[in-house]
Amino acid sequence: MSRFGKIIFSLAALLVFASAGTAVRADTITVTGVDTGQFSTATVVCEFNSQTNTFTFTITNTSAITQPGSTSTITGIGFDLPPLGNASASGLNGFTGMQAPSLSSTFVFSDAALGSVPHGFNSAVLDFGFLTGNSGNFSGGSVNEGLAPGESASFIVSGAAFTGFTEAQICNAIFVRFQNVNTGAGSDVGVSTAVPEPSSILLLGSALVGLGGIARRKLKARN
Repeated sequence: MSRFGKIIFSLAALLVFASAGTAVRADTITVTGVDTGQFSTATVVCEFNSQTNTFTFTITNTSAITQPGSTSTITGIGFDLPPLGNASASGLNGFTGMQAPSLSSTFVFSDAALGSVPHGFNSAVLDFGFLTGNSGNFSGGSVNEGLAPGESASFIVSGAAFTGFTEAQICNAIFVRFQNVNTGAGSDVGVSTAVPEPSSILLLGSALVGLGGIARRKLKARN
């Protein structure tokens, strides 16, 4: 096999093995504030069991605090499953959820209409969410009950409406509300950085394997 063919084949093998690992590994995404950038950030580790339609995630507030009195506390977490927005004001229904026991935050699960998502996402319709305070609205929230920088919380959601979705699709459907941020508005909304679908990685790996095979056949034909 030529040097080029060996390189292509090696890359393909690595990608196939990586995709196999991705299928059993949790997706990790980064959430960044649309207005405040690194002042409002979080990481989210997601796992989805398609057999039981159970979605679990752990969110960590990684916001960079540079001004006194600013906390960028997470006070709301919502999900708008693809396609963005739904005809019903309450989105997809039939989910149940709960927060794992936490000493630092108190979120309440809601499957009802959660109101609009501020900071440019008025067309989003949240299918379910975890809220603080008693407003029942994603635009509300209580800093005292939220997740401060450096703190983490874990959640679990289940429901038949998850059928047909992938782990990456669910995880990337997240909206995170930050309050008490260093802007005049005092709040921001964070969205995810998309993670690659395992199927896409497999497809790329298969393509590279095919290229490696073509290169090998051409080499044999020349000899």
